[in-house]
Amino acid sequence: MAQHRHKRETNARRMPKAIQVAGSVALVATASAVSLGVLTASPQGEASNLIAAPTRADAAVSGAEVPATPSQDRNDVVSRSRSRVLARAVAKSVAKSEAKATAKAIRTADTKMWTTTDLNLWSSPDEDAEQVGMVEGVEKVLLTGRKQNGRMEVVVGDKSRWVTVGYVSGEKPETGPTLGGSCTNGSAVSSGVHAGIKLVHEAVCANFPQITSYGTFRGDGEHAQGRAVDIMISGDTGWQVADFLRANYSALNIEYIIFSQKIWSVERGGEGWRSMSDRGSTTANHYDHVHVTTY
Repeated sequence: MAQHRHKRETNARRMPKAIQVAGSVALVATASAVSLGVLTASPQGEASNLIAAPTRADAAVSGAEVPATPSQDRNDVVSRSRSRVLARAVAKSVAKSEAKATAKAIRTADTKMWTTTDLNLWSSPDEDAEQVGMVEGVEKVLLTGRKQNGRMEVVVGDKSRWVTVGYVSGEKPETGPTLGGSCTNGSAVSSGVHAGIKLVHEAVCANFPQITSYGTFRGDGEHAQGRAVDIMISGDTGWQVADFLRANYSALNIEYIIFSQKIWSVERGGEGWRSMSDRGSTTANHYDHVHVTTY
């Protein structure tokens, strides 16, 4: 009995060791499983966090497309919106400055001069300006002193207006030439010409009696219609005749004048004398005569 009890007690003492060993093994197994889980899970979690997403700069180098993030889209929208706001602010500031400059120019204008011909009035000095009226020749206008793009600023009705440079004078142009009367130098125009041609001949003959040659009818264009006359004169006297006729175009029913390869027309009177293309000869370019066409 004693010996049998001894065996049971021996076995009883060993069992805790077995349990301890089993527990240790289980702990090691658990730790291994946990470690294995960490090792297998970590590349998918941590690696994805460690690899940086491609940037737009990377895409520019590689040619890859990188979709914009919502925050980038918002930044683009904000940037464009700010640009538009800035552009409007700049335009508004420029317009305000121009308005102030114009108001100051009108307020300080103190020079008056005479117009030497009818002048178109423009809303601004720009090429796309709107024509807003006309100022007649031999009329005093107030000048601001500002010039731009071949135009000068005048004040008409307390408003800023622009006219072509070169057609104002400090002295009042003479307005007393004789526009009618009989011609005493023996020159004449053909019968059957328009009434305006007769008026032109009488006026030129009365003021430039040295001119005795006039050409009317021939077989082309306005000459064939009796609406044109060639006044045979050249040089400085030719310009005196041309300017005299332009200054009195309304009374003489003139549509346009050509001399020395330049043209002046009622339709574009505010532009003054305009250059013409070369037609190849002295006569074709109107250097030896003043051509006049009437309505």
